[in-house]
Amino acid sequence: MRHVIAIDQGTTGSTVLVLDEHLQVRGRGYQEFRQIYPQPGWVEHDPEDIWSSVTLALGLALRDIDAKTIAAIGITNQRETSILWDKKTGKAAHNAIVWQDRRTAERCAELKAQGKEARVKELTGLTLDPYFSGTKVQWMLHSVPGLATAARSGDIAFGTVDAYLLWRLTGGAVHSTDVTNASRTLLFDIHKLAWSDELCELLGVPKAILPKVVPSSGETGVTKGVPGLPDGIAIAGLAGDQQAALFGQACFLPGDAKCTYGTGAFILMNTGDKAVASTAGLLTTVAWKLSTGELRYALEGSAFIAGAAVQWLRDGLGLFTSASEVEALARSVPDSGGVIVVPAFAGLGAPHWRPEARGSITGLTRGSTRAHIARATLEGIALQNVDILRAMERDSGRSLGTLKVDGGASANDLLMQFQSDVLGVEIARPELVESTALGAAFLAGLGTGVWTDQAQISKTWREAKRFTPTVNRGWVKEHRALWDAAVAKA
Repeated sequence: MRHVIAIDQGTTGSTVLVLDEHLQVRGRGYQEFRQIYPQPGWVEHDPEDIWSSVTLALGLALRDIDAKTIAAIGITNQRETSILWDKKTGKAAHNAIVWQDRRTAERCAELKAQGKEARVKELTGLTLDPYFSGTKVQWMLHSVPGLATAARSGDIAFGTVDAYLLWRLTGGAVHSTDVTNASRTLLFDIHKLAWSDELCELLGVPKAILPKVVPSSGETGVTKGVPGLPDGIAIAGLAGDQQAALFGQACFLPGDAKCTYGTGAFILMNTGDKAVASTAGLLTTVAWKLSTGELRYALEGSAFIAGAAVQWLRDGLGLFTSASEVEALARSVPDSGGVIVVPAFAGLGAPHWRPEARGSITGLTRGSTRAHIARATLEGIALQNVDILRAMERDSGRSLGTLKVDGGASANDLLMQFQSDVLGVEIARPELVESTALGAAFLAGLGTGVWTDQAQISKTWREAKRFTPTVNRGWVKEHRALWDAAVAKA
């Protein structure tokens, strides 16, 4: 029996799954790590914390696994989070700047004022927003003494988290990233599938620091010096977390869509081999490229805060001690009592793109309780997604059919039912909701022959539960009006 390791390096922790050829989970490990908030709107990680969390999770997942049976490793990761490190010592030049970080909002505004956004979007499919890697890299190069000089001389490596982990897993032998992660940097031409000289010059990023761009599936390197792993295991899958989830949900046909509920909420729709330009505030991104040459694009909309809003209820307001308690608390009232929560704690993403927006609670009365706030927070998570999906329908020219869901918060039945109600479509939740890790495993397994093709993978996807709309559209229209008014004030 061959096994595939999936490393899912997320925003708040790292998960490692070991799957067999029949997609049974044979090992699992998870390790949280620190979140660093130097000042409001800034979010950082220590790259050593990231690496330690991965090795600790690997150790937990491999306790009962014979290392000789491991055929491949797949990596999926928090995407736009940016790391610069010394190629000789491996030491990070600065803490990783996380995708949620907003410190470059002013720089993005300057570029917009200079009329640069249309060209950037034409080349990258992205909007000018501090969410993406390019301005984060520029900030580090300008803010760390001596770093820009070292970067120009070729002594510094840049990478999103996948590239950093690949470098560590291979003992510093491989400095590469895949097309999906490259497409999130503001530096990559998604049509030519190459780093753009024009964009690198615009953002002052030397091409010498950029990793080699490789397919999402296919051997990229082999392990060397990794605690608990033998040398020589193929690393054969790389994909940003949301593209990996699209692949893991077997959304292989144009029009297939999924929503991942993690720290944020991320919706992708497969648009086939054509990059569909958005006029509704969405992103155009690379979905995957296989070693066979198959290339797929996607439309994407992201809400920066989803599960993180529940963490805020737990840690910031102290409404409960465990995130899993939110559903019971929210169910203790029949509705939100007119309370609307806009969870814009890190600004508003697609289709609004308002980095200056902040979270808000409106509609409070003397009768409002913590249960109403909890329920309104769950509703706010779902209503953000409605804004994104309606924009996606306009851009793609397709009506949304069944939406596949995954991620931790998809286990919340109340949230999923409300999502179905306000969308007016059915929601399908798979048996294995960790689709991000599953996609990394699929890509690695395809790249090493563990699985032969996508048809074989599609047969393994199994639905666990389906949610069907239960409310009338008049109620939805009224609730949406309250939401739209609250968003305008956020």
